[in-house]
Amino acid sequence: MDISTATMLMVGAIFALLVTGLPLAFITGLVAMVFTFGWFGTDALPLVTSRVYGFITEYSLVAVPMFVLMASLLDRSGIAKDLFNAMRVFAGRLPGGVAIQTIVVAFFLAALSGIIGGEIVLLGILALPQMLRLGYDKRLSIGVVCAGGALGTMMPPSIVLVIYGLIASVSIADLFAAAVTPAVILMGSYIAYVLVRCLKDPQKGPPLTETTRDNPFASRLDAIKAILLPALIALMVLGTIYGGIASVTEAAAMGVFGVMLAIVIRREFSITMLHHSLAQTLNTCGMIIWIGIGAAALVGVYNLMGGDRFVSNLILGMDVAPIVVILVMMAIMLVLGLFLDWIGIAMLALPIFLPIVTQLGYDPIWFGILFAVNMQVSFLSPPFGPAAFYLKSVAPPDIALKDIYLSVLPFMAIQLVILAILLLWPSLAIWPL
Repeated sequence: MDISTATMLMVGAIFALLVTGLPLAFITGLVAMVFTFGWFGTDALPLVTSRVYGFITEYSLVAVPMFVLMASLLDRSGIAKDLFNAMRVFAGRLPGGVAIQTIVVAFFLAALSGIIGGEIVLLGILALPQMLRLGYDKRLSIGVVCAGGALGTMMPPSIVLVIYGLIASVSIADLFAAAVTPAVILMGSYIAYVLVRCLKDPQKGPPLTETTRDNPFASRLDAIKAILLPALIALMVLGTIYGGIASVTEAAAMGVFGVMLAIVIRREFSITMLHHSLAQTLNTCGMIIWIGIGAAALVGVYNLMGGDRFVSNLILGMDVAPIVVILVMMAIMLVLGLFLDWIGIAMLALPIFLPIVTQLGYDPIWFGILFAVNMQVSFLSPPFGPAAFYLKSVAPPDIALKDIYLSVLPFMAIQLVILAILLLWPSLAIWPL
């Protein structure tokens, strides 16, 4: 069997097994074992185990459970709720003010944790019922929650960027620095869209009145005090990374310490909270690690079969400009995003694409930012976009999956526009480096 036939057979086997409902980690591991023994023989098992060992012993991977634990603790504390209520003080009488405030809070939460699923659930509990109660357009409200929650894929300390940095063997601190400007542009684009929609038709986002402005924070000073604590936590994490004081792994541990300290100061700490946060961290990290193990084995075997050279020759053999090659890669990942989650796409596609990107002379940091934006699109995209299922789990019963799918389409269009802008003007991402 030649490598082209083996490639088609491997891809076909993966998608055929996905239809059965098996977890991706088991699918990739099973396919890896079959092709290892089928291509190299029964004595080739060390080829798989060496790839797995190299993945799970990566020191920077320790940052992942730290950031996940930080997000889990935030989800169970009142810090996020107070942040949301404090921002309402500044929403004022602006049409769409609560939706804009929700996007800003989502940006803050992304800067605190970098976890997207929990952020959407949190905003779905805090913000969505509030906007619906105030008479906001249902689809606009749903889209704001999903798109705002997806900012966690881009805004440091993004787990997506941490995993990308591990696979690409590039500085995670540089990735974080490059991601800030595109994240701010995305947030600003969402805000501009909401403003345009609500100024054109104020009924889509009625401004707050004295009768609707029920808020535990009576003054702006009280609101600023509530914002100060999460801002200090974000500064502790990102400031130490950008200032060269701590590595990403060390900063993640400092972030957990900061959140724990804040919870103790607010008198919200309990053993039950810690137990549930640790359990959620184990579940989330277990999923990431198992997918990583299966994908590392599969990609390692495929490369040993000569698959990396086959794909590289196939793509580089196209008589097109290098930027078109990058566009093809983006398109492939967008299609994969319809069926796989971001961790599966990262583990399967990036080890094959990244050598081609560097061979074409492009900066892997810039490509990492493109990847993060691409994963934002996949996070929202029907039919398997995780955002829809996260929100559906906490949304009011009258909100169907169809409503969520239709609501995210304008925000997906915004993400694709930003992706195109970053493709055309790479300096928007890499100027801080």
